[in-house]
Amino acid sequence: MEEWEDVKKELLKNEEVAQEYKKLELRYLLISELIKIRLKKGLSQKELAEKIGTKQSAIARVESGNANPSIEFLEKMTKAMDSRLMIHIK
Repeated sequence: MEEWEDVKKELLKNEEVAQEYKKLELRYLLISELIKIRLKKGLSQKELAEKIGTKQSAIARVESGNANPSIEFLEKMTKAMDSRLMIHIK
């Protein structure tokens, strides 16, 4: 089975795919980081949801990219995982 990076490299050779990837890259980078931190902390989606007073389905929507969470919600998530949300503009 091919590694994701190999598959991604091949897909990005297509200009249309590359343009769409560029548009969504930041969103999916954030989602990947949130999932990585949650798993590193040993939390399930349900446990994280309970810590911030929401439902598991809200966490699932954020992690699947099917939600556009507010900065406040992202701050709650990261704080509950003993992390910090940082936004930089260059």
